Amino acid sequence: MLGFIIQRLLQALLVMLAMSALVFVGVYAIGNPIDVIISPDATQDIRAQAIARYGLDKPLWEQYFIFIGNLLRGDLGRSFVFGMPVVQLIMSRLPATLELTLVAVIGATLIGVPLGIYAGYRPESPAAKAIMTASILGFSVPTFWIGLLLILTFAVWGGMLPAGGRGDTVSVFGVEWSVLTLNGWKHLLLPAFNLALFKFAMMVRLSRAGTRELMLTDTVKFARAAGLSDATILRRHVLKLISIPIVTVFGLEFGSTLAFAVVTETIFSWPGVGKLIIDSINSLDRPVMVAYLVLVAALFVTINVAVDLVYALLDPRLRPGERS
Repeated sequence: MLGFIIQRLLQALLVMLAMSALVFVGVYAIGNPIDVIISPDATQDIRAQAIARYGLDKPLWEQYFIFIGNLLRGDLGRSFVFGMPVVQLIMSRLPATLELTLVAVIGATLIGVPLGIYAGYRPESPAAKAIMTASILGFSVPTFWIGLLLILTFAVWGGMLPAGGRGDTVSVFGVEWSVLTLNGWKHLLLPAFNLALFKFAMMVRLSRAGTRELMLTDTVKFARAAGLSDATILRRHVLKLISIPIVTVFGLEFGSTLAFAVVTETIFSWPGVGKLIIDSINSLDRPVMVAYLVLVAALFVTINVAVDLVYALLDPRLRPGERS
């Protein structure tokens, strides 16, 4: 097991090194942030001083190695626009995105998996057909359209929920959380529902497919022959056997939702990392863009390593020692 962990960590390190190079070259080859930061009326001397101050006068390969050296020390640079360390800037926005993602993905999983199992167990029932219809809508309808429709229905016409913002927050160990206040939940419900709809549809269809397949296997037939109730079979056998694909999808979807909640945060003016990266792209704030993409790559690599380890715990056949 130790060799398995070391192998995965080495692979993750190589992937991160390759991704950092691709991200750095891709971002720094697009546009010139000096044209955004410096006034068009500035003299050539002022422009030259600004270029030298931000290190943009150096060759690209030298800028990359400087970036790697700073990265190893935990320094991702300073924002051109905000004038503060990028790590501090991202960490100040991360709690908002993190709580939105947690509520959306956990809610979609807790609701979608039981409904998907039921739809697989009773595929011809009216309730199962209604569940599958809802999952089709979750896959088909664009996120931005659903977000605008939610705002129109519950904020503009109904006046029941706010259309944007984060609401009241409570500080816990220096981090602001809106899930701890009633007003915060009112601001959180619409964006969380909008973000969770696609994840819900995926969990429903994944659970239904796994359940339909397992209900025809000998495992379920023997369990029924042993006199176990259907509820016990679904809980002890079916849910356990479909746990590996669910863990995979949960991990990957959590990472993708955390990294790419841009549309939802923009529509609902949610002050998270997604809105920050949109503002940084508009202002060509290169350090923020590079740091965000590198952190996203690190997040996905970490999630993949964690999922591999959970695989090995759930299925002993995947452990190198067990395969022999």
